[in-house]
Amino acid sequence: MIAAEDQRFPDHFGFDFVEIQDALEDQDEGKPMRGASTLSQQVAKNLFLWPGRSFIRKGLEVWFTVLLELLWSKQRILEVYLNVAEFGEYTFGVEAASQRFFRKPAARLTADEAARLAAVLPNPLRYRVDRPSAYVLKRQRRIGQQMRQLGDAYLEKL
Repeated sequence: MIAAEDQRFPDHFGFDFVEIQDALEDQDEGKPMRGASTLSQQVAKNLFLWPGRSFIRKGLEVWFTVLLELLWSKQRILEVYLNVAEFGEYTFGVEAASQRFFRKPAARLTADEAARLAAVLPNPLRYRVDRPSAYVLKRQRRIGQQMRQLGDAYLEKL
């Protein structure tokens, strides 16, 4: 999930200002608006807030993100993220997704299967794990490459 969603997760304090700046520049160039939320921000939103976009919700998200980063370890933030992320209709958490889509515990997922789960996260109600589109398969390959480049030692930084 880190390879797909937030590669600077071990190094930032809840906000990835490089990604925020890149997203703003893309928007200035007329490209479609894209998110720059970190795993910490997504946990804050998923645990405490409602879906949608508003300045009020974003302000509260910033507040809760700061609290999470102050009170929880990076391991705890990642653990909660993996347990609350939506992977499909009525499918929350990586364990539920693993059981539903691959019929095995999350601990036994292959790297490709884990990458496929991560590939649907931009929009798990549009993109499907069980019937992946060409876009999902392409994203799965890119995430797999990122996982290999980051390596297992990357997680030791948490």
